[in-house]
Amino acid sequence: MRKNILFVLSFLITALVSAQDISEVSTPASVGVPTDYNDSKLTIIEAPQFGFLSYNEILKAMPEYEQARQSIEQLKTYYDQEMERSEQEFAKKFNEFIDGYKSFPENIMLKRQKELQQLMEESMKFKKEAQQLLSKSEKELMEPIHERLKETINIVGKERNYSYILNTDNNNYPFINKNKGEDITDAVINLLK
Repeated sequence: MRKNILFVLSFLITALVSAQDISEVSTPASVGVPTDYNDSKLTIIEAPQFGFLSYNEILKAMPEYEQARQSIEQLKTYYDQEMERSEQEFAKKFNEFIDGYKSFPENIMLKRQKELQQLMEESMKFKKEAQQLLSKSEKELMEPIHERLKETINIVGKERNYSYILNTDNNNYPFINKNKGEDITDAVINLLK
């Protein structure tokens, strides 16, 4: 019985000493953190929590962006020239109609009027189709560029362990605390080169 009492006492003493050692290790003073934070000279530098960038600035710095813009402008020029030709054809026929308006028999006047109406409708239809085709072409040309930019932004975000990245274009974020975030516009541009 005496052995049992000695064993229990020994166990309790060991447990108490261990508990005291653990509490000493977990106190702020034992790990070098001052207990009076106002008088401390300890400076904690936090890593940036997020990145911010100008998406448009990066996009315009990409060589493939300029190539896409040139292709779109060239296509737009072709459509503009065709619309101009169509308008000139309409103007010529309209002037002929006005010049002969009083001298045409009624059935010729109605026929020419119908031709003018048809030309006008075709011209309007072509303009609408041209705008849709331009939009579609722009989307198709720009999609891989946007995808590459998005992937590069994701790479930079992961490398720097950001929670998120903000796009500062259009004054969406008039204030950003630069101590908490980091401008990564140049880093993304450099990675895209």
